[in-house]
Amino acid sequence: MSKNSIFNLCKIFTVLLILLLANIGMTAQRTQKPVLHGHHWVAITGKPLGATAGAKIFERGGNAVDATCAMLAAVSTMYDVLSWGGETQALIYNPHTKKVYGINALGAAPTGATLEFFKQKGLEYPPAYGPLAAVTPGTPGGLLTMLAEFGSMSLKQVLEPAMQMAEGYPIEEALCRSIERGKERIKKWPYSKKILLPHLGEEYEAPHAGEIFRQGDLLDTLKKMVEAEQKALEEGKSRKEAIYAAYDRFYKGDIAEEFVRGCQEQGGLITKKDLADWQVYIEEPVTTDYKGIKVYKLTSWVQGPVMLQALNILEDIDLKSMAYNSVNYIHTLYQVMNLVYADRDFYYGDPYYPPAEPITGLLSKEYAKERLKQINWNVNDPDVKPGDPYPFEGKKNPYLHLLEKWTNTGEKEVEKMSREELAAHDEDFFTGTTSIQAADKEGWVVSVTPSGGWIPACIAGKTGIGMSQRMQSFVLDEGKNPFNLVEPGKRPRATLTPGMALKDGKPYLSFAVQGGDTQDQNLLQFFLNMVEFDMNVQQACEAANIVSFQMQSSFGEHVATPGRLTLNERVPEKVREMLEGIGYKVGVSERTSGPITAIYFDWKHGTLWGGASNYGEDYGIAW
Repeated sequence: MSKNSIFNLCKIFTVLLILLLANIGMTAQRTQKPVLHGHHWVAITGKPLGATAGAKIFERGGNAVDATCAMLAAVSTMYDVLSWGGETQALIYNPHTKKVYGINALGAAPTGATLEFFKQKGLEYPPAYGPLAAVTPGTPGGLLTMLAEFGSMSLKQVLEPAMQMAEGYPIEEALCRSIERGKERIKKWPYSKKILLPHLGEEYEAPHAGEIFRQGDLLDTLKKMVEAEQKALEEGKSRKEAIYAAYDRFYKGDIAEEFVRGCQEQGGLITKKDLADWQVYIEEPVTTDYKGIKVYKLTSWVQGPVMLQALNILEDIDLKSMAYNSVNYIHTLYQVMNLVYADRDFYYGDPYYPPAEPITGLLSKEYAKERLKQINWNVNDPDVKPGDPYPFEGKKNPYLHLLEKWTNTGEKEVEKMSREELAAHDEDFFTGTTSIQAADKEGWVVSVTPSGGWIPACIAGKTGIGMSQRMQSFVLDEGKNPFNLVEPGKRPRATLTPGMALKDGKPYLSFAVQGGDTQDQNLLQFFLNMVEFDMNVQQACEAANIVSFQMQSSFGEHVATPGRLTLNERVPEKVREMLEGIGYKVGVSERTSGPITAIYFDWKHGTLWGGASNYGEDYGIAW
């Protein structure tokens, strides 16, 4: 039977499946976690103790930004998905200005991190681990800037929960497992070994679940930041000026000196000038309108615009009539994601460095219509390439010669990958991040996806700070992406992508997710689950998403596996078989939602609905 015949049968079969798939939707009503209903505030993050830190700040009168900073500090102290040396990116809705602001606190490549430096080492990409994987720390600067510009409390107040944790907290089992798995790398770095392997020499060398985990060096670093703030206040400085005094001590003072010394001692490149020159940007987010809903994402230094591009293409398709997770729906989503992720892989990079990304063209509704014409509706297309957005902003594409030769570099057939290669690829694809959601009765809303410095982290000297591993997201070959070539001072194009949506000029959704390259796949489906399929926020967080691996991974060897598709086990076997018949390599998993966290704003009743998926350890508290 031909593939076209199979696809025609799929169309018929879709009609027969509608009742069955409606049943799946009914099952989704019974979520594993309840909706969080709040009237005054909601605090959600990737760790239960992190959510508790946010709740403490809310109970002490802080706003959503203050609570976010407390949660960010707490999860940065827990290492497995984020250390203080990582990076922070956020969207903040200010109820007084009625505007959404972007926070760009992604670290930059240090002095000496040139194309020639890495190529001389025989590398295809910058390393994934160790001191040479490190960009400058961004999370401290991001936290301090958010607090100074949009918060109401002191640094001392919002850091109190994290400082208590650094003094000693009962460590969670997931982090213990992560440390034990990564211990061979950890042993190479003296400061990491000292802190993360308290049972060195024993068969099990990581901390044990529930053991009190102490981080004296990190506690000293946090104390120094608070000391700088308190001294400035004593000198008559304002709250904002005092917080920026802590910023200066971290990036220009004795903390910076020790961080640089510890980094360079272990072979890293970061200099004092790199830290002093780095800065946080408060930005205008990029947006699109989807059926009257204004969706906000950070721009091309992360992958956020891919969700906006996808929504632009999908807006002209009647998704609801296809039925949730039908063959047609899954095929449509997959093909649209192929198009927009191919654009990401070639056109996205740091907008503060030339060449200028064609973001206006990429987000053009007319460009979306042109890309829609390129979809193969009958079979999966493994050869999807980036489009040409330049004409849609009145320019000629200077990279057509590169596009002609462009492929999914590193492509491997799944069947030819060993079990170990496949496991390593999946680990790269889902590489650690956490997310934070906060909202309050005053109207402040914050969505954050901080990451970096995860286990196995190389700790910089006696600061207690695990350095970022984000350097690996750069490329070293112009043919892969001329906008994301490594260069000192430049930010790598990262996967981190908080989301926010306004409806009728008021907050409608705030949402984010962990999971490397899968983030905007999951967030796109979360959004459609609510807007097109009428799920509530918790149902949408736990829903049976699909996962594509056709785009290039942003980690490790940047491998792409065209046609590979992971489905939730709730998708009927007949749907899987028909997808295989049109060119997909289908795998099945119990949970495919990604660890989504979200807040829905119920303006009819004046309440907040919080959701945290059942995928990982995400946890929320509301009042």
